[in-house]
Amino acid sequence: MRQYNQIKEQHRDAILFFRMGDFYETFQDDAIVASKALGITLTTRNNGGATEVPLAGVPVKAVDGYVKQLVEQGFKVAICEQLEDPKQAKGIVERGVVEVVTPGTALDEAMLERTRSTYLVALTSFKDTLGLAFVDCSTGEFGVAEPDTDGLIAELRRLEPAELLVPLEWRGDHPGPPVGVVADLIAAPPALNPIKEWKPDLPVSLREGWRFDPTEAEPDLCRRFGVSGLDGFGCADFTTAIGAAGAIVQYVEEVQPAAVATLRPPKPLFAREHLAIDETTLANLELLEPLRDGGRKATLLGIIDHTVTAIGARRLRTWIARPLTDRETIVRRHQAVGQMVDDGMAREKVREALDPVHDLERLAGRVASGRANPRDMVALADTCRAVPVVRTILEESAGLSTTDPDDRWTTLATQLQGHPDVAAAIDEAIVEEPPPRLGEGQTIRDGYDADLDQLRGASKGGREWIAKLQETERQRTGIPSLKVGFNKVWGYYLEVTKTHLAKVPDSWIRKQTISTGERFVTEELKEVESQILGADEKIAAMEAKLFAELRARVGEHATELQTTADALAETDVLSALADVAARYNYCRPEITDQPGIAITAGRHPVVERWLEGEAFVPNDVALDSETKQLIILTGPNMAGKSTYLRQIGLITVLAQMGSWVPAESAVIGIVDRLFTRVGASDSLARGQSTFLVEMIETANILHNATDRSLVLLDEIGRGTATFDGLAIAWAVSEHLHEGGAKPLTVFATHYHELTELEAILPRVKNYSIEVKEYGDEIVFLKRVKEGPSDRSYGIHVGRLAGLPDRVINRAKEILANLEAGEWSADQMPTLATGALAPEAAQGPSAQITLIAAEANPDPLVEALGELDLDAMTPRQAQAWLYKWRHRVLNKP
Repeated sequence: MRQYNQIKEQHRDAILFFRMGDFYETFQDDAIVASKALGITLTTRNNGGATEVPLAGVPVKAVDGYVKQLVEQGFKVAICEQLEDPKQAKGIVERGVVEVVTPGTALDEAMLERTRSTYLVALTSFKDTLGLAFVDCSTGEFGVAEPDTDGLIAELRRLEPAELLVPLEWRGDHPGPPVGVVADLIAAPPALNPIKEWKPDLPVSLREGWRFDPTEAEPDLCRRFGVSGLDGFGCADFTTAIGAAGAIVQYVEEVQPAAVATLRPPKPLFAREHLAIDETTLANLELLEPLRDGGRKATLLGIIDHTVTAIGARRLRTWIARPLTDRETIVRRHQAVGQMVDDGMAREKVREALDPVHDLERLAGRVASGRANPRDMVALADTCRAVPVVRTILEESAGLSTTDPDDRWTTLATQLQGHPDVAAAIDEAIVEEPPPRLGEGQTIRDGYDADLDQLRGASKGGREWIAKLQETERQRTGIPSLKVGFNKVWGYYLEVTKTHLAKVPDSWIRKQTISTGERFVTEELKEVESQILGADEKIAAMEAKLFAELRARVGEHATELQTTADALAETDVLSALADVAARYNYCRPEITDQPGIAITAGRHPVVERWLEGEAFVPNDVALDSETKQLIILTGPNMAGKSTYLRQIGLITVLAQMGSWVPAESAVIGIVDRLFTRVGASDSLARGQSTFLVEMIETANILHNATDRSLVLLDEIGRGTATFDGLAIAWAVSEHLHEGGAKPLTVFATHYHELTELEAILPRVKNYSIEVKEYGDEIVFLKRVKEGPSDRSYGIHVGRLAGLPDRVINRAKEILANLEAGEWSADQMPTLATGALAPEAAQGPSAQITLIAAEANPDPLVEALGELDLDAMTPRQAQAWLYKWRHRVLNKP
């Protein structure tokens, strides 16, 4: 217990699994916590005095499952092993912690999700800058970023960290043990407050603030990667993030020393290289995770993930979360997808050839860290043999072969190296079907090592002698029921029932009495047993030595294997996107540098897959900075406005990540930021009402949107009084049009008054969702048409919902009264009166001013003569007249 306490003092923030023979034991508080978390028996042991020590243990053979349970619940587990053979120990067996398994540093395959990365994220701040570093210990991926405060949660949503590492000073009670979750970080900077709400159960580890010091971190990182400076990695402008990177590497070295060898140089994430998607948009568009029930198939990722391999699935997730802004790279991806779409035979061959490919990225990591088991090595060899098959298909398929050096398939084919020397070394050493762990069966092939073969021969000869012993002794003693047995405690023995004990020879030595008889040994049996067990121990030691040497040799190729893994991942993703495009009738989008979006017959990629027996109604959209910058979209609930908005966003994301898109045609001017303001939700943890959250999201858009941004608004102002909300919605629309930046915007609204903006602002256009009326019934056609909806149809939807007739009829009367006051006495939209109305068109004398300005009223008469007045509603006539006056009064 003194030894235990000394080791536990060094790992106070972890549950200590203390190896004692065939069990890992936990003691004291750890035992109480572990017994509850794992559902195992809590007992006690006496420590030589009056005190009873709590005790709970798990078998060594089953430890992986128990560690996984604890880690999934957010605990750290320190694995304390016996560092010497108990048989050779002189006194207490030497023990030491060999690894600390944490949620963000787990390496065991059972603890990792196949299709997503497991990230440890370090976060720090310096003055007004946030620094972020992330690693995936299972693959060696290492990145740094410096997001702004608004972009922090979006970055974390993309990474989905399993564990967060922050400075100790961010915790209010930092003198205490450094354990807890985000909700405990009571003294954190304001940037961490939204993290508390987003993921309050996120495990947090704390380290002293000096570990995040960039001046200490940079030379340490340079030393580790053998460089004189980090500029060569593109990290010159990432000072704060380098501090986080230094802290994260130190932490990995403490808890998973072997994983440090797998880390690749840090890769900077530059905001300008990716389409910026804030946390709200990431959630609203359901790119990676569903907002509500529906599971993975309710997300864009779930619909287009046709990947074959685990590395491909993880790479696709990254592409969706980080669409590109570099036109050349995007176009090369589109071209590669198109080549696979056109060459269906090559596509199927590649996907079939990828099927036997194992997770090479993680296999290379396990080999480099010295954690690969025998089956990992065989999987690695199988993958190395599969790679040349994929490469040959890429090189020999007519639709993919090209002499263009920038062609993606040409580049990927050159990167797909089969590493035949690695496969040959493994095949030569390892049996075809090895056990999952060393010592659980034969791992090294016969004929690989002469000394090992000799030991196996000795062991085999002894076992053959024992196999014959039972029949020999039965005949010699006349005991027909005699049996030869073995167990770990007693070794080999001869077992005789009570009925035949009188026949036992005097030379036999009694070893154990059992309920049914006695167990004996002979001098010869003891000698053979010693020979067998001695040989078996030597065999196990030699197998372990030979396997470790092989793993080390293969580990020298880890960097090259990771390069091949990257090429395999991209091959899988591009072929999967081609499969989606061919299967679901997607088109290749045209990517331009000019702001604007033109989509013909666009479809929502997720919704169309969910429809059963019903065709999705496609729709067009056209946006540009000069004539159609802001679309006001009206129509009733349930008509399809939200679907229309989201499909524009999803098609943009698909296009810029390199995928084809669900449409007949699409021209996408590269978007730098994508914003959505959809739905209503509160933030009770931050004391924010639904309306306040809506206003915060809207403010973020208005402050950060640029001329190259895409803004998708689904209702603004609905969370407050009608006039307040309408006033805000109108003012927001004016700002998006007149506020400096000209982001491409689609604004879906029930405030029908906003359609009058088209009469005032030149780049505003009205669109609506088509509806057909049959008496008091309405049918949603789901088609978007030019022009405003003549009504909001809210009362009709109320009828569908079952409101009483008396309520419906009275609502119609009130609506008529309200609509009668929407225009001023001088026939102007009342909401337009103010800064944006033409000066000459203000006040009660506007009509007189018009006549005075026009000596001859004939132009107005002529213009009216061209109209079909009988087909126009009073509101349409008023809007036409206002626009005509506006145009006349402002002509040169």
